[in-house]
Amino acid sequence: MAQRIDVSIEHKGARPLSETRHPNTCPSCGSHYREDELEQNLAVCPQCGHHFPLGARERIEQLVDPGTFTEEDAGLRSADPLGFFDLRPYTERLAEAELKTGQGDAIVIGRAEIDGQPCQLSVMDFGFMGGSMGSVVGEKFVRACEQAIDRRVPLVSVTASGGARMQEGILSLMQLPKTVCAVEDLHDARVALVNVLAHPTTAGVLASFASLGDVTVAEPGALISFTGPRVVQQTTREKLPDDFGLAESNFRFGHLDAIVPRAELRPYLARLLRLFGNAG
Repeated sequence: MAQRIDVSIEHKGARPLSETRHPNTCPSCGSHYREDELEQNLAVCPQCGHHFPLGARERIEQLVDPGTFTEEDAGLRSADPLGFFDLRPYTERLAEAELKTGQGDAIVIGRAEIDGQPCQLSVMDFGFMGGSMGSVVGEKFVRACEQAIDRRVPLVSVTASGGARMQEGILSLMQLPKTVCAVEDLHDARVALVNVLAHPTTAGVLASFASLGDVTVAEPGALISFTGPRVVQQTTREKLPDDFGLAESNFRFGHLDAIVPRAELRPYLARLLRLFGNAG
């Protein structure tokens, strides 16, 4: 038998076909939109309801009253305590992420108003290294909690994260108990935490502050799971339900208080802020 010769060519750095699709093409139904059409629909597909991902600034612009957001602690930057290097230095990855997103790290915090109701805001950006939680993300969330306590206003937290940031090792993992303690301080001070879980909210972020809200809601179709379905299926060798880990499954099992479409999120949060404000 003739020997088979592998003549395939590996194109280093070539992007998978799924990543070459135009960013305004809906991955669920294939509909294509102009930028202004998507913006008008809050980055939600009018045909099938797919929620496109949002950056932190886009999310803030959709949620808060115009001109009311004041960013805090914008100058914090991650260090490289381990001198981490995989294919590239960690410092290079940080610089690339900052250029890509315009953010100093994977979270933006500050004070704002939603429909006239004051609040503290914490919004994660998945575009910055997969929304991974390193030392700066944990520190800024803790500071947002402290500001909410000082101002006696609810904290609204929007999460989108792949989990802890491996380039910071144990320092990243220690952000889990650090943020949990900050939420406990919120509860002790009788200040409300409202969590909005966007796609995806997974791993260390889900295992810490994202699961501790007084009210926890999610966007439709968001993946909310400690580990993704592919890894779970490979580990358990069992067929998983089609909606495993999705917001709808979490809601069915009581892990969420509501699933709120993006168009309804701002008035929903405003109603919660009024309720918590009156209770205070």
